[in-house]
Amino acid sequence: MLAPALRLICSWALLLVGAAQAADVMVHASRRGEVLLVEASAEFDADVRETWQVLTDYDHLAEFIPGMRVSRVLARTGNSVLVEQKGEARLLFFSFPIAVRLAIDEFPHKQINSRAVAGDFREMVGAYYLEAGDRRIRLRYSGRMTPDFLVPPLIGTFVLRTHVERQFSALVDEIVRRHHALRPAPPHPGS
Repeated sequence: MLAPALRLICSWALLLVGAAQAADVMVHASRRGEVLLVEASAEFDADVRETWQVLTDYDHLAEFIPGMRVSRVLARTGNSVLVEQKGEARLLFFSFPIAVRLAIDEFPHKQINSRAVAGDFREMVGAYYLEAGDRRIRLRYSGRMTPDFLVPPLIGTFVLRTHVERQFSALVDEIVRRHHALRPAPPHPGS
C-alpha cells in the first residue's frame, strides 16, 4: 500500500514542484472519492517575465526541483509542448522510480495548462496561473488527479500536500533567486 502512495507523490512532485525561504507558500490537498485535488499559491517579489522564464524552463527543472532527475522537451509546436519528466519518490528506506509525459499548453505570461498523456493515472491535469502586481507576482497552481492505483485515504492526502509544498516551494525559490541575481547589489555606505 505504501508503494502506490509514493508513486502518486512523485508524480505530483514532478509537476511542481522544503518551505520557501523567499515567500510564504500555501498548499491545500483534499480528496473526493478517488480524485485527489491540490491547490498551491505564493506571493513574491519578481516580475512576470522572470517568473514565466522559470516556469517554462522545462529542460532545467531537474536542476532545482527535488526528486526530479530528468525533465526535457520532446516536441514543441508554437505554445504547445510535450515534456518528459523522470524522478523518484523517497520515503524512509524506500525509493520508487516514476515517469510522466505531459502535454502542455502555454498562454504566455498568464497561464500554463498540463495534462498527463502517459503515466499511472486515469486523469492528471494541472494549471499554473500568474497574476502580476506592483513588482510582485502571485503564482497559483491547481491540480486534479485520479490515480490508477490505491491511495490510502488519510496518509495519501497528507503526504501529497507535504511533497507538493516542497516542490512548489523549490520552484518559487528559484524564481526569486533568479530575480535577485538579475538585480545589481545595493551600494555599500561610504562607497
